[in-house]
Parts: sequence; structure tokens; C-alpha cells
Amino acid sequence: MQQEEEVAYPDREAIGRHRALFRAVHRRKNPRLRQSDITVTEEQAVKRAVKATALGNAMEWFDFGVYAYLAVIIGQVFFPSGNPTAQTLSSLATFAAAFLVRPIGGMVFGPLGDKVGRKKILALTMIMMASATLAIGLIPGYATIGMWAPALLILCRMVQGFSTGGEYGGAATFIAEYAPDKRRGFWGSFLEFGTLIGYTAAATLVTVLTMTLSSDQMHSWGWRIPFLVAGPLGLIGLYLRMKLDESPAFQKLEEGGGPGDAREKKSFKDSFLGQWRAMLLCIALVAAFNITDYMLLSYMPTYLTELGFGETGGLMSIVVVMVILMALINSVGRLSDRVGRKPVLMTGSLGFVVLAIPSFLLIKHGGTFPVFAGLLLLGLALVCYLGAMSSSLPALFPTDVRYSSLSIGFNISVSLFGGTTPLVVAALISKTGNDLMPAYYTMLAGLIGFIAVLAMKETARQPLEGSPPSVATDEEARELVEAQRG
Repeated sequence: MQQEEEVAYPDREAIGRHRALFRAVHRRKNPRLRQSDITVTEEQAVKRAVKATALGNAMEWFDFGVYAYLAVIIGQVFFPSGNPTAQTLSSLATFAAAFLVRPIGGMVFGPLGDKVGRKKILALTMIMMASATLAIGLIPGYATIGMWAPALLILCRMVQGFSTGGEYGGAATFIAEYAPDKRRGFWGSFLEFGTLIGYTAAATLVTVLTMTLSSDQMHSWGWRIPFLVAGPLGLIGLYLRMKLDESPAFQKLEEGGGPGDAREKKSFKDSFLGQWRAMLLCIALVAAFNITDYMLLSYMPTYLTELGFGETGGLMSIVVVMVILMALINSVGRLSDRVGRKPVLMTGSLGFVVLAIPSFLLIKHGGTFPVFAGLLLLGLALVCYLGAMSSSLPALFPTDVRYSSLSIGFNISVSLFGGTTPLVVAALISKTGNDLMPAYYTMLAGLIGFIAVLAMKETARQPLEGSPPSVATDEEARELVEAQRG
């Protein structure tokens, strides 16, 4: 018996040494947070970042809105006369061309944003977007320079699409990396607030010009005004962006990143290939979001006109709905911080499925109030996505590949599903003769969103992957450190 105890004792001692070694290695891999590891971002700095990035998103949607509402006039100005339908189709095809190059822009600007920084690329995309939009307002028409007119128009639209490919991914990344973890939903909602401002401004300006200028004046020079506005707006946006510091998360990454030992940045290729699951989730969420977004903001004026509802009345109904959504969107973002992203996005997805048919039945009924009520029901489902999307998407990816992965996934989805929504819905109606096809397409988008939300992880109030915790005050940082000791 004595011999057995002498043999057993060294075994227990060896086990103890192994356990001690394991704990030491675990501490090195997962060290306790120090207060210096935690990112503290003052509210004023976050506000500056939000203001500068949201303006770029507003410009993007201002351009889309202006072009969509002026498509008929642009077709008449830039394409050969003879067949009005052919002119309009040519104009819409040029509009769609921008979506084809958006993924290419994401593939170029995204990796650059992860390599040289978010700020520099966002400044570059702002310059390109504003310059191309301004140039459209300066191009002479087909009657003056012939085929050079449509050629230059297409070139400008391609530049717009290329620059936009790096805009949303960078803007969403920038705000997410600036915002404190507990308020990322609230601050992120301002990016889509910029979307609504841009589209509302475009719709309002085009409506005012249409009502105050004669048809000849609109065709001669009035249509140019909205595009020329992009020049000064771009300069303001560039000034705001150049005054910003690089995002805190990217700075931490450059310094060696996060608590404990410095870690090497993975190559883009290795990181991107490892993000296939997050990429699929991103594409699915963006598809659900953009189908309904473009349905309400881009296709609805055409749909209302085809139903015999007055163009100006339909446009103003959409504008009023967008104003209501602007009043709600930040509250929805704040709610997503409190209850989580998944419950908010799930509510929006189910809203699309349940409310689509009632909404379109109201719209088909006609009359100012039923049309407005139908649009508002769609808008209330959409605002759940608008308020939570800009904080949900960046959290899918780690810091070192966030800009590139988000830009590529987002723009692939927008090109496949967002930009094609008006064309697909119009084709479905033409093929089936059923003017409820937009409702069924909206329900499909809601189902896709529902499945994607079920598959995603909850990220509210949590640090971004690959980044240390982010808080608003030094006191919060101290509380985090002290909580580890408890």
C-alpha cells in the first residue's frame, strides 16, 4: 500500500503542474482587461463622426432619388428623339448601370479601407461621388453633342456606382467603430437617417421644381439644378470628413490591437475566405432590407402612377411617410440597444410578411388616405430594419477585414436584389397581370430576413469582434475593469 501511495503522489503532482501551466497559458491568451485597453470615445467625437458619414449616405440617396424622378426628362435630353418609351428605358438602363459596378467598387475600396484606414477612403469616395453627380448637371444634351451625351452620362453613372461601392461599408464601419458598445444601435441609426434625408430632399426639390417651372423650363435647365447642388454638398462633406480622426478601433488595430499581447493582422485573403458564413448572413439581411427599401422609395411612385394615382400626390404621400420614419428611426436604434438587434429585425421581417398584402390592398383601393395608410404600414415594418441594420452588419465581421467584407457583401446583395427590384416587380406584374405581385415579393423578402435573423448572433451591447470594449466615459472603463476582479 505504501508503494502505491508513493506512485500516486507524483501523478497528482504532475496533474497540478499541468493545470497551473494551462491556467498560465490561458491568462496569456485571454488576459484581464486593463483600463488602458478599453476605448473611451467622447460623445462630441462620436457626433462629428456620425455627421460626416451620414452626409455621404444622404448624398448617395439624393442622387438616386433625383435620377429616378427625372428619368423621363433625362431620357429626352440625353438620348435620340423619336420613341419616348425607348428614351425612358435607356435612361433607366443607365440608372441600373451604376449598380453593376458597385461590387467592383467594394472590392477595390474595402481592402484599401482595411489597409490604409477608413477616413482616407471615405474622403476619396465623397470626392468621386460629388464630382460625378455635379458633372451630370453640366453635360450638354444629345441635341448639342450627339452620342457623346449618353456616353458621358453613362461614364458619370459608372463613377457614381464605383464610389458608392466603398461608401456604405466604410460609413457603417466608421460609425460602428466610433460608437460606444452600449449605444451602437442609436448612433448607427443616423446613417439610415441620412438615407431618408437624402431621398426626402430629392423628392421635395424635384416636386417644387415641377410645380414652379414650366415644362419647357424643366427640360431646358430646371432638371440640372438638383445635380448641381451636389457640388457644394460634396465640399461640405469632404471638409467634415477630413477633420475627423481615424476610427478608434482601427487605431487600436494599427497599434497592435486590443488587450494583452499584440496580434498580427491577418491577410485579407485569409480573413475573407474565413468569413463565408458572415458573408451569407450579410447578403441575406441586405437583400431583405433593400427589396423593401427600393420597393417603397424607388418603385412606389411608378406603381402609384400605373394605378392612376396622381404623380404629385403619390410623391408627397411618400415624402410624408419618410418624415414619419425619420421621427422614429433613432428611437428604434435606441430600442435595439436595449432589447437587442434580433428582436427588432425579427419584428421588421414579420411585418413584411404579415402587412404586405393589407398594405397593397389599401394602396390599390385608391384615395389619399388609403394610399397613405398602405405606405405607412410598409414604412413601419421597414423602419425596424432602418434603425438596426447599420449597427448589425458591421458586427458580423472582425475589425481587420470589416470594411472589405461588409463592402463586398453589401454591394453584391444591393446589385442583385436592391437595384433590380423595380425591374423584377414590373416584369412580374406584366407577366402575370396581377398587381399584387409587389406584395408577394415583399413577403419573400420578409421570409429571407426572418431566416437570416434566426441564424445571426445577438451583438447588442457587446464589443465588436477583434476590438476591445468601447465606452463613453472613464468611469465606465473603471467599472469594466473592477467587474473582472469581482
